[in-house]
Amino acid sequence: MLALSFPHLATDRISRRRWGLSWRSKGRPEAAPIVCSGKLNNAMRLTALDEFAERLGLRKDQGVAEARAMYPALDVVEEDPAADRRLLEGIADWCDRYTPMVALDGKDGLFLDITGCAHLFGGEAALLGDILSRLFHMGLDARAAVSSSPGLSWAVSRFGRGGVVEEEEAERVLTPLPVAALRLEDQTVDALRKLGLKYVGDVIHAPRAPLTRRFGPTLLLRLDQALGREEEPISPRFPVASLSCERRLVEPIGTEEQILAVAGQVAVSLKPSLEARGAGGRVFELVLFRVDGRVFRIRVGASRPLREPKLVAGLFSERLQVIYDDIDAGYGFEILRLNVLRHDPFNEAQGDFEGDRQGEISLSGFVDRVAARLGADCLQSFQLRESHVPERAVVTMPAMESLSARRRAEQGNAPPFRGERPLRLFATPEPVEVAFAEVPDGAPQTFRWRRLQHQVARSEGPERIAMEWWIDGADGPARDYFRIEDEAGHRFWIYRQGLYGETPDPRWFMHGVFA
Repeated sequence: MLALSFPHLATDRISRRRWGLSWRSKGRPEAAPIVCSGKLNNAMRLTALDEFAERLGLRKDQGVAEARAMYPALDVVEEDPAADRRLLEGIADWCDRYTPMVALDGKDGLFLDITGCAHLFGGEAALLGDILSRLFHMGLDARAAVSSSPGLSWAVSRFGRGGVVEEEEAERVLTPLPVAALRLEDQTVDALRKLGLKYVGDVIHAPRAPLTRRFGPTLLLRLDQALGREEEPISPRFPVASLSCERRLVEPIGTEEQILAVAGQVAVSLKPSLEARGAGGRVFELVLFRVDGRVFRIRVGASRPLREPKLVAGLFSERLQVIYDDIDAGYGFEILRLNVLRHDPFNEAQGDFEGDRQGEISLSGFVDRVAARLGADCLQSFQLRESHVPERAVVTMPAMESLSARRRAEQGNAPPFRGERPLRLFATPEPVEVAFAEVPDGAPQTFRWRRLQHQVARSEGPERIAMEWWIDGADGPARDYFRIEDEAGHRFWIYRQGLYGETPDPRWFMHGVFA
């Protein structure tokens, strides 16, 4: 577990904006120390300081007026927590190049689970050196430590010398650190210091039962987590991709054609892994790592499982044609990664004698291309659901998901088809003029609709449908539905609103027409 802390995150953000991203490696210009101020307890106080302000003896929570009186040339900037948060999230995106499991740690830290990733960079020490070196050249002051537990890495990165801590050295490294390294609340830290327990070693060798009675279970839980006796999982910012493949480039690229060419090559490398699982990708993500640390994520979906590199690259081609102008390539992208965020079993069906052209001319291919270009919600389809009320029996959903549901239905999970319903209902039922019916509860013999008179030849019904009693606000009147066919062979679906006995003059409406 690798813990990163940024003790001067806010002031580094200001310096990067003023002097460039690589101001640390080029040398700091002659300028006044930078501090950030904010209102705390109805008073303006210092909330962040750079290294030079700390050397002058200033401290956090100190009054701004006092600090200005001590050093009139002090550069005081109003704090911006939202901008600091965006910078920290940007650094977390950049850390994806080392591991997909990156989690935020408070306002100024990150956790990286590098299990199984360190050997790709030459070991834990080499990975640690690489990340610190790159962050330094990006104008960020970072402290880092690697150990077998998040708590120990956090303590060593913020209160120790950093570096790689072996598992058997955990207690020795943790003993000389202050009790604040256990991630305790300020009240608990102050109470421990008043009792003379200033260092972690004092707590380790103290009796556990009195500590639990005095401070509760949190103190010993944090201690056990730091020593690796208790598991402490982290929550990654993004779901970890089931499959992933990347390409690290010697020379950065920036044009749309270059990005698509490399994406196609990465898709070719990804195909064997999909074939080994017997699966195809449904949601793909192309991650572009810019040279200066900016990261762009482009996501596309498919209505059917895909593994053919040409089809996958085609989806990104459609998407890039829309959003490429919004992507600032800067000095170019040095890493391209293709993630499979969702995959389904791949149906390896035999194609026809002309070859398998479903990716080019099928409805699924058309829907995928349009959705990649205009968004998944641009095409809508309909799906049946369990409800006797016609207006509630059909819901709209993205065509991509509808095709996927239809494919699952063809594999044996098909919902029952209700042939007694028309395939399309009117958005608003249209009134129908009925002269008289055979019996009070029977179908009409003649009716007038859209200024045309129809003579009923056959009818079936009534089917009485009422609103669901378990749904709030669905207590409308019941309806009697009839399927009617006139002498010309046209079939209609009409209903009577208001039954005999409820209203003296029921009304008739046309709700749908059978094809």
